[in-house]
Amino acid sequence: MHYLEMKKAIGAGLLSFPVTPFDAEGALDLATYRTHVGWLSQYPATALFAAGGTGEFFSLTPAEVVETVRAAKEVAGDTPIIAGCGYGTAMAVELAKACEEAGADGLLLLPQYLVGAEQEGLFARVKAVCDAVDIGVIVYNRDNSIITAETLAKLCDVCPNLVGFKDGHGNIEMVTKVCTVIGDRLSYIGGMPTAEVFAKAYKAAGVTTYSSAIFNFLPQQALDFYDALGRDDDAAMSRALTEFFYPYLDIRNRGKGYAVSIVKAGMRVIGRDAGPVRSPLTDLTDAEHDMLADVIRKAYGDAALRAA
Repeated sequence: MHYLEMKKAIGAGLLSFPVTPFDAEGALDLATYRTHVGWLSQYPATALFAAGGTGEFFSLTPAEVVETVRAAKEVAGDTPIIAGCGYGTAMAVELAKACEEAGADGLLLLPQYLVGAEQEGLFARVKAVCDAVDIGVIVYNRDNSIITAETLAKLCDVCPNLVGFKDGHGNIEMVTKVCTVIGDRLSYIGGMPTAEVFAKAYKAAGVTTYSSAIFNFLPQQALDFYDALGRDDDAAMSRALTEFFYPYLDIRNRGKGYAVSIVKAGMRVIGRDAGPVRSPLTDLTDAEHDMLADVIRKAYGDAALRAA
């Protein structure tokens, strides 16, 4: 996919990032992964992130990242697959090339490992990855990789295949400035954990799409919320936030790393078990799993528990 097509695709609708299934011993389970991506591809998400944050990119080996990309492409049909990419610059460049060769339609460049960096260093890292591939690149602003509007503008001048800016930092002032300064040169994606909770604020700042984690186990409900956002249906959004998302957050916030773990728990609740999370993450307890099932049932009825 040409990078300009990728830019158009990621700005055209809801995005999501499939979980990466593991077996009971923690080994990569590509058969279940293919089934899961194939199921999600039946719904009209405009792109799926293979081995993204909720896909546990941080716990996969580089070879496993490439395997998940290749497996996703086998079953995704016309749905674009955007590969997770990250770590230090040399590793990111190597991984970017391997993912492109495996068929990725684009890259999501996650933060570098461990260290903070000045804007000059962040500029060099993003440019190196963009220069290494022909496919579109989305930069993920979060944690120890916060790129300013000024640095982003310089990158846009020299990296034609830099097509997107995803924000998981949550500084609305910065996001508004990025959207204002860069304009339609990039597509903008909300990337906060449980992005629906932030969707209205991000839309006001100029970000009209986001990646939904709950799409993994409640795809239709995720699409319904996105549609309500598009038509500014405050009543529908408030109802969903009150009845589902805020109780969901109460469970998610009970443990560190639960932003990922609770999504795999949701998969188990609906009968599409994707296995455990890998350490250092931990799974929800049995009691928390039951709490999540109860939240889904109360918000969306028993039918939502039989999405399989």
